Amino acid sequence: MPHDDHDHPHALLPPDPALRVKALETILTRKGLIDPVALDEIIDTYQNKIGPQNGARVVAKAWGDSAFKQALLADATSVVADLGFYGRQGEHIVVVENTPEQHNMVVCTLCSCYPWPLLGIPPGWYKSDAYRARAVREPRKVLAEFGVELTPESSVRVWDSTAEIRYLVLPMRPEGSEGLGEEDLAALVTRDSMIGTGLPKVPS
Repeated sequence: MPHDDHDHPHALLPPDPALRVKALETILTRKGLIDPVALDEIIDTYQNKIGPQNGARVVAKAWGDSAFKQALLADATSVVADLGFYGRQGEHIVVVENTPEQHNMVVCTLCSCYPWPLLGIPPGWYKSDAYRARAVREPRKVLAEFGVELTPESSVRVWDSTAEIRYLVLPMRPEGSEGLGEEDLAALVTRDSMIGTGLPKVPS
């Protein structure tokens, strides 16, 4: 069917993605298939209660508490569950630690498996075919495109997230963050640093 066929059902929806979503929501609401109030609660949950701020809290605690870090590296699933971070897409969590010798990077080569309770909804690029293929084939080039330049001495390990196991990167604590409390440390942790495609912020 030609793309300019205005009788095609898709042609009835606005071209802008946000408008398309709103139009679909309106149609489904009128048909009684969704409840707008329940939908708003779900959106609020993923925007404000489930997201990278949860993972950042875990990382900040690990930076400041060596016993917690060792427990996290040994059995992340139970440790983060004790903090209240568990549920769908977070049943089995493994934390991998960045060091001066090894940089870790996470990808899901099959689809977009991702630790939702700790990082929220995955970004679009994480789900793209290009990232899923290139992260394995040429990780250093991909990291460079994200602005992460590694020394030749530092190796890169790519972890393939699956339906059974999801990974969280524990980035290295940035220099100059000594003496900061957990809240201030958490503010330095970026979502991408917990995927391995970024680094934490440097304290101002």
